[in-house]
Amino acid sequence: MRLSNAALASLAARATSEVVVPAYDRTSLAPGIVHLGLGAFHRAHQAVYTEHTLRAGDHRWGIVGVSLRRADTSEALTPQDHLYAVDVRDGTAESFQVIGALIASLVAPQSPAGVLHAMTDPCCHIVSLTITEKGYCRSPASGALQFDHPDIAHDLREAAAPRSAIGFVVRALALRRAAGLGPFTVLSCDNLPSNGDTMRALTLAFARQTDPVLADWIEREGAFPNTMVDRIVPLTTEADRARVAKQLGADDAWPVMTEPFSQWVIEDRFAGPRPAWERAGATLVGDARPYEQAKLRMLNGAHSALAYLGSLIGYDTVDQAISAPAVLNFVECMLRDEVEPTLSLPALASYRAELFTRFRNTALDHRLQQIATDGSQKLPQRWLESVRANLKRGAPTERLAFALAGWIAYLSGHDETGRTYAIADPLAARLTEVVRATLHSDAVDAVRTLFEIESIFGCDLRAHPRFVAQVARHLAAIRAQGIVKAMDGLYRLRLCA
Repeated sequence: MRLSNAALASLAARATSEVVVPAYDRTSLAPGIVHLGLGAFHRAHQAVYTEHTLRAGDHRWGIVGVSLRRADTSEALTPQDHLYAVDVRDGTAESFQVIGALIASLVAPQSPAGVLHAMTDPCCHIVSLTITEKGYCRSPASGALQFDHPDIAHDLREAAAPRSAIGFVVRALALRRAAGLGPFTVLSCDNLPSNGDTMRALTLAFARQTDPVLADWIEREGAFPNTMVDRIVPLTTEADRARVAKQLGADDAWPVMTEPFSQWVIEDRFAGPRPAWERAGATLVGDARPYEQAKLRMLNGAHSALAYLGSLIGYDTVDQAISAPAVLNFVECMLRDEVEPTLSLPALASYRAELFTRFRNTALDHRLQQIATDGSQKLPQRWLESVRANLKRGAPTERLAFALAGWIAYLSGHDETGRTYAIADPLAARLTEVVRATLHSDAVDAVRTLFEIESIFGCDLRAHPRFVAQVARHLAAIRAQGIVKAMDGLYRLRLCA
């Protein structure tokens, strides 16, 4: 039996405290949210919070999901009426929830007009996004919109058939204004500093290129709250699908796996109505930035360190990497001594301890190679802002420099056991060319050449010779001795305890 509306009655009859299914009338749901970037994270995070409001009786918040590139998610979910299961695992217990909040899915390249129609529906009050860092088409160094980006250039020429999230948002807002409708709230849920402010600036920059009056209207009437999202969502495997089918008694083509922990911090600045997400556990605040910085620099920063260093050693998953005493000690020291002092959120020691508990979850099978993707887009937020803060105040940067050296070593494409892996990064060709060309020369050459890439490192970091020398020294040690022995040098320098 395939998961579907027709199967819900049968599933409900067998539902237990470990398996929860929608008990409300899905046909009564209005399309109140359009979500751009219909991936696993959204379905395990924002959709779950929204499901709570639907179960509580507020049926204004059905979700229309939009895949901006590929059709695979839509093709998997459409035959099952967009129902899917969330499998929550913590190593000792497991629970399943069937989510009914997703009521439709669209594939933007197949039907840009259909996406715009959903975004201009009077019922739509929120357009949310999980499009990853590279989906914003901006310069990581300056933060400005890249008008020469192929998707942005296309959308400026072909406004009625956008390709980028920015193009869809601006075109839909223009159509709403022309129809006498108010703007929707644009709710970024990506791991970007001040993600709402970032999306607002990019939207206004694009709009001013097309219609300054529209830009003024968006600036005056629109809302772009900052948010912080946190939940670990690994890739779904065939074994996961088989496990979910056995527990549900129905086949689910695309369930999502996740951990019990979930956090969502949202600035309470909306252009219209919103779901009562706080009743599902979200935190509504006036300023999300302290939460966002802590999550980006600590959880995401630690994840990236585990991904590159652990992959080089030969580990496959987060729990394997964190179980190695040398790696655990390194990451803990990096967070405690070089990251936490750059943050303003209180109780960071407790947050750090909670992170390590989550990292040890053996049931998630969170793959390091999944985390390692798109490093050139992620590291400016995850590591380099901490580096800049420490350089400014004359504080230590040794372990952050070591992590960065580990990333450079990772770009060689093989681990210390001889296994090879693909470098999944928009700048992969350029990065690997530099690393391979300097593999047998002085490590300083590799570091200096990479630091010239302004989209990653800006114009400032190469002007700090001490930091460049730190990264080069650690890269040379990693190449000569391997990760674990190179870490021993940090102990000899009394940099880890």
